[in-house]
Parts: sequence; structure tokens; C-alpha cells
Amino acid sequence: MRRTLLTVTSSLSLATALLAPLPALAQQAAQAEETAQEDDDFHKSGGIIVTAPFVRDLSILAGTSELSGDTLAREARAQIGDALTKLPGVSATSFSPGASRPVLRGFQGERIRVLTDGIGTIDVSNTSPDHGVTVEPIILDRVEVLRGPAVLLFGGQAVGGAVNAIDKRIPREVPEEPFHLDALTTYGSAADERSIGASLDVPLTSKLVLHLDGSYRKSDDLRVGGFVLSPGLRAEQLEEAAEERAEGNLEESAEAEELAGLRGRIPNTGTETYSFGAGLAYIGEGGSFGISGSYYNSLYGVPERPGAGHHHGEEEGEAGGEEEEGPVTIGLDQFKVDFRGQVDLPGFFEALRLRAAYADFKQTEFEGDEVGTVFRNNGIESRLELVQRERGGWRGATGVQYVHRDFSAIGAEAFVPPNTTDQVGIFTLQEVRLGKIELEGAGRFDRVVVKSQDVGVERRFNSYSFAAGLAYLPTDQLRIGVNLNRAQRAPAAEELFSNGPHIATQAFEIGNPNFTTEKSWGGEAYIRYSTPDVNLSLTGFYNRFDDFIIDVPTGLEEDDLPVFQFIQNDAKYYGIEAEASVVFARAGSFKFIADGVADYVHASLDGLGPVPRIPPLRLLGGLEAQSDVLNLRAEVEWFDDQERNANFETPTEGFTLVNASASWKPFGASRGVTLIASANNIFDVIGRRAASFTKDFAPLSGRDFRISARFSF
Repeated sequence: MRRTLLTVTSSLSLATALLAPLPALAQQAAQAEETAQEDDDFHKSGGIIVTAPFVRDLSILAGTSELSGDTLAREARAQIGDALTKLPGVSATSFSPGASRPVLRGFQGERIRVLTDGIGTIDVSNTSPDHGVTVEPIILDRVEVLRGPAVLLFGGQAVGGAVNAIDKRIPREVPEEPFHLDALTTYGSAADERSIGASLDVPLTSKLVLHLDGSYRKSDDLRVGGFVLSPGLRAEQLEEAAEERAEGNLEESAEAEELAGLRGRIPNTGTETYSFGAGLAYIGEGGSFGISGSYYNSLYGVPERPGAGHHHGEEEGEAGGEEEEGPVTIGLDQFKVDFRGQVDLPGFFEALRLRAAYADFKQTEFEGDEVGTVFRNNGIESRLELVQRERGGWRGATGVQYVHRDFSAIGAEAFVPPNTTDQVGIFTLQEVRLGKIELEGAGRFDRVVVKSQDVGVERRFNSYSFAAGLAYLPTDQLRIGVNLNRAQRAPAAEELFSNGPHIATQAFEIGNPNFTTEKSWGGEAYIRYSTPDVNLSLTGFYNRFDDFIIDVPTGLEEDDLPVFQFIQNDAKYYGIEAEASVVFARAGSFKFIADGVADYVHASLDGLGPVPRIPPLRLLGGLEAQSDVLNLRAEVEWFDDQERNANFETPTEGFTLVNASASWKPFGASRGVTLIASANNIFDVIGRRAASFTKDFAPLSGRDFRISARFSF
């Protein structure tokens, strides 16, 4: 701990030194435009519009964050989980460069929702950490991280929150110019990553807009800053090498020693992804209607834990011995159709909104050149909302949501039988302002039917969820609030029906078809202060669960894997999130900003100890110089040791990352060209994410130099 804090102190000194020359640069930049702006002339934000039907300012939602513009371009990675980790309360599963899902306040999997424009991604990323998310970050307009009562609009199961990726496939406005082109291209050195994405909007008439987009990304094996294996795994391999040598198995001994000494690159972590889409929208005075079609394809390697290969004993007809298989890769593709419509209404209701999507998803796990397991997921999700017109400070929205999921897994590692899930939800969100007091309330009822014909089980669940918020605004700059919630979550099919080897988690998983709904009580208190030069936010949260669903080891083995049984047990989560930004000086056209983020989660199972894979205390501090055409930034991100571990997981050593970046608009702030250069993990340290299943044999990226160009015409 002391060693790590000394590293932080040294790193902060370096960051200060990096920014020290900036006042001189400010003199040179004095001829630039006088007023800096976040948006160029092609991207007028008009304020942030959150996907909650009537919310138009993120500041009214506790614990809510947003990533867009040059910041999103700088942080974009192959998977959306890795793009969001610098936001407060956000970590990632970081299974591999090709598979990483967000972790919110320590929650992952079924307890958060990943959405595209308010609709689920309709893939299988929630079923296992090795399954990629079908969202391409480089073509997104922005990403919202939502918490508080408004999350109930997207599902009662989203106890941790929701991540909403907003693209432009169904246009929301008619461009004033003959066409509008956005493009982003990036090179990253750590994995020799090359990516490009572009979107084009063309007004066919004064009310009809055509949209086209496409992206391509390719990367090689990820380079890391030291040994690939954790100290514990290296010791295991060296011990195994000694045992094999003593028994005269020199070849096996050499292999184990080679694994123990592996450093530099993580084998089998390359990725190749492409996507394309087209949309058409009618935008009239009385409403709008649009439809889009898209295709997403990704092939990525799965890092293998030493001694845990994908093998299944003897092949039929063989005399004996284990089947030797090649490295495991995952190929996934998804075809998706989206619809969005709105009809403006007179009277009490302002608008009727419809959002719907259908997706055909397929994922194939290859063992060498042979097909191992095939996952399919055909799904439909739709939502219809009536938005109330604001009257006397009161506004709201009420709607209905339908979700259908038809899932199957066929192959040697099909740990879940084919199943279907049907969910119908009714929800409302209401808000009223009474002087300096704001009240917010939400309610949701869900009817969920989970069925598997193969095991002859059909379960029906009724879940009721409620949330309420109160905020006091003594001044225009200060906001103090509290949110309370009572949520119920129906068990997922994987928690009910699992019964087989799950190589991604290195466990033989057994579900329980007799589970009841998971219930939670929770709340958060927050304080926010905002002026043009100072922004401060502090949030504390607490959640108490009855019948919390989690898999725990039984002490038995099956197929050479430890048996994990899903159980229901009481649990509690609590933590804090803090964020601050202060303009501390101005010189010429530059303003100088100090900012910071801190978050911490504590999670325990009653009578069983810590919840596994919980992120540790994290502190991030940055110094930034901003002008119209040039931004310079240096930051330090420190992670504490994670020693509160479940009895089957290993501790995670803390680490410190030092990063720097610069963005430059060479033709002026309004010309639509931005060049971005960044150096991440400058000191090439080994970092392992506590929330990751693969932390002991797939650390985070080593030193990574990245260059991006963002265009808008």
C-alpha cells in the first residue's frame, strides 16, 4: 500500500511537470478563437438528452455520467466495457480485448443492462464473461451511464444501473448541408490495432434522411508490461515443472517452465471486427418514423488459463489419451432491425413513442479449426411510451415493454439447455417540482415466463419494483438529494437451468429451477455543486438483498472442474463515488483544470464472506489545459490492493497507471478536424482488474501509444 502511494506521489509530480510549460503555450495560442467550445459547428449538442423520455439534463439524475465527443474518441476500445472505465463507479469484466462488459458499482451480468438507444443489445454477453458485446464504440454518438429511479424504465433487474449506447442509425434531424460525414480512425501500438469507422447522413428531401455507416477493426496479440501470469500461477507452473522433471517428463517440464516465463504478449488475444448499417427516417412537424438494419461480425481469441484447456477426454474410437485441440476463438455475428417512431399529441399527452428491435444472433466457439459450441439467440424487444406534457412543474411518462428471447447452445460445452424467456413490463416515471423541491417516483411491474422444454420446466414470476427520489435545490448551483428503491428480479435462465462445464469461468455450473425472485432494498444520497468553474459530486449508496443469486463452490469436481452451485443468499453492497473538476487558472486562451474521480465498493454475502470480483478502491487525478484548438492532459489512476476475496479467488495487487494525451484542431475549432494522440500506461506496469475472471493470466495492456483522427464534414 505504502509503495503504491509513493508511486502515485511520483506520478503526480510528473503530471505537474508535463503541464508546467503550458502558460508559455497559451501566449502562442492567443490568436486562436476567443471562446472554447465542446461541440464544433457540425455537432451542436443543445444539451444532453437522456433516453428517459422527458429528461433533458443529466444533472437531475443522481449518479449519472455521459461520454461523448473527443473524450469518447480518445477512450474508444474494441469493447464498450473498456471504453467507460474512467467514469465514476464503472469498471469492466476485461475477459479479453474482444470481450469486456461494464461493471457498475460492483454489479455485472444480469444486474445491469447494456442498451442501444434504449433497447437491449439482444446478444449473449450477459450469460458469460467471454461473450462479446455487439456494440461498436467508434461509431457511437455518445454513451450514457444511468442510475436512479429512471433506470426502472429499462427493466427492474438493472439494480446496478444501465449503460445506453446512442448511435445515429435512425436519424433524429435533417442535415442542413447536402450531406454530413463523421469519421474516426485510430492506431494503437500495444496490439498493433487499426480501426476506422464512418457514418454518412444524406437528406433525400426536406423531411427524409438516409443514413449509412460502417466500421472495421483489427488487432494482434496484446502486449503487456511484464510477466503474463500472476505470481501465484507462475509458482504453480514452476512447481509443476519440477514435478515433471523429477518423473522424467522433460518435454512437459519445459512447457511448464515456458509458461511460467511467458512475458511480453498474451497469446491468442487478437481481434477482427466489422459492422455496417443503413437507416431511413421521416422527420415531420407532427412526428417522426425511422427504420434501420445493421450487421455486426467479430472474431477474437480467448486467452487460456494454464492447465485448463478445452478438452473432453477421449474421442470415440481412440485408444486413449486426451484430445489435443488448438487455441479457442469465438466468432459472433448479429443481424438487427430497429424501429423508432413518435407521434406528437395535443392535450394532456405530449407524444406517443415506439421503439422496437429484432435481432438474430449467432456465436460459434472454435477449438482450433473445429466447431465446438454454437450459441444462438433470436430476440425481440419493444417499448411503447406515452409522454405527458409538462403542467405546473409536473411531467411524466408511462409505458409498456415486451421482451422475447429464444436461446440455444449446442455442443460439448453447452452448459445451458435451450430455453425461452418472455417478459411483459408496465412502468411509469413521474416528476414534479415544487419551488426548491423536486420529487421523482417510478414504479414497474414485470411478468416473466422462463421455459425450457428440454428439462420440462416452466417458471412464472411476478416482480414489483419501486423507486422514489427527493432533491432540495437551495441555490441554482447546489443540489442535495436522496433516492430510495425496492426492486425485484426474476432469475435468469442460466441461473435456473445451468448444468454443465463452463470453460470461461473454469467451473461446472449447476442452476436451481426452484429459485424465487431476488429482492433488494436500496438507496443513495448525493450532493452536487456546479458553477462554470467548479463541479463537485459525491454519492453514497447502499443495497440490501434477500435471496441474492450467486454461484458458490461445493468442494466437488466434475469433468476435472470444480462444481459451482447457484444458491440464494442474503447480501449487501455499499460504496461511494466522487467526482470533481475545478478551473484553477486562465492564461490567454487557455483554461487550466484539475479533476478527479474516486470510487469504492464493499460487498458481502451473509455468512459466506466477500462477494467475488469486486473492484477495489480507485483514485484518478488529472490536470488539463483547454483552449479552442488545443487540449493537453496528464492523469494518474491508482488502484488499491483487493484483499477482500471469496475463498476461491486470488488477491489482486494494486497498481498505478500514468497517462497523457493531446488533442488538436489544426484548422480551427469550427472546421471539423481533430487529431488526438495519447500515451497510456506510460511506465509499462502490470495491472490486473479485480472484476475479471482472467486477471491471473490476461493482464491489462502495457504501454500503448494511440493516434486518432476525427473528421466531420
